[in-house]
Amino acid sequence: MQKQIEERTLKGLNGWLMLAVNILGLIAGIVLMIVGVLLVGGEDAPQNPQYFAMFGAGCVFIIVFSIMFAGLKVLAPNEAMVFTLFGKYHGTLDKDGFYFVNPFCVSQNPALGMNLAFGMGKVTRKLSLKAMTLNNDKQKVNDEEGNPIEISVVVIWRIKNCAKAVFAVDNYMNYISTQSDSAIRQVARQYPYDVSENGDEKSLRGSSQEIADVLKAELQSRVEMAGIEIIEARINNLAYAPEIAAAMLQRQQASAIIAARQKIVDGAVSMVEMALKKLSDNDVVELDDERKAAMVSNLLVVLCGNRDAQPVVNSGSIY
Repeated sequence: MQKQIEERTLKGLNGWLMLAVNILGLIAGIVLMIVGVLLVGGEDAPQNPQYFAMFGAGCVFIIVFSIMFAGLKVLAPNEAMVFTLFGKYHGTLDKDGFYFVNPFCVSQNPALGMNLAFGMGKVTRKLSLKAMTLNNDKQKVNDEEGNPIEISVVVIWRIKNCAKAVFAVDNYMNYISTQSDSAIRQVARQYPYDVSENGDEKSLRGSSQEIADVLKAELQSRVEMAGIEIIEARINNLAYAPEIAAAMLQRQQASAIIAARQKIVDGAVSMVEMALKKLSDNDVVELDDERKAAMVSNLLVVLCGNRDAQPVVNSGSIY
């Protein structure tokens, strides 16, 4: 069973104070060493071993305070450093400023050297607590109806627990990238690409906010163990796979034509009904059933036709 590491906040000493102490210590060591060298060369040096001790103390001062310079750390806002001391977790320094820590502590970052998004440089030993963007390549998956689609997501995330991000997974940046691909596959299989005919079903294309919420919850549950918080996860690219794109486009065009024709017919029927009612109410002309049928037929042809009507003018009697 994986050992859970609780994050500990490391309180470093004031860096400016320790910098002054180190400088003074180096100066003192140099002075002691120079004085010791000068006195050792004197005539009474063999009778005064303290001169050798003074020279040795100067060397020790120089070595110790030179090593202590390695404990000076500078942190900018929204940066953190996770330290280990002889293989054990020592603590996390996450406040901006100039600090001094144990010089034998080693800063850990498993993503060291990886490229950041959008050409923002490479990952250093410091962990960035800023919101970061993950934009993986498009991948081909099947939707709920089995149609192959190409989909990609944009994930906005940040590190919430530095200790978990460093010690719970091998590489937190690779981990969230892999889990993002897995989560989008899982979500895409639960919904169709487009709405069904009755229109009461969520779809990847038509329910963007609902799908984003489901995707965020799914991805958050997967990366919780790595100490990562998902701020937003949203579909960035969505399209049918090339092998079925043409057929699906024809189906969409056919659906659009049918919907348009239905609206045209509904409007034409209401207009014909209104015309017959107006003619009857205003006693403009009296038409028998046969003439009404002919008039309805002609009006529907004119109103529902794709092209402008070409009327034929009757110069004689209509009977």
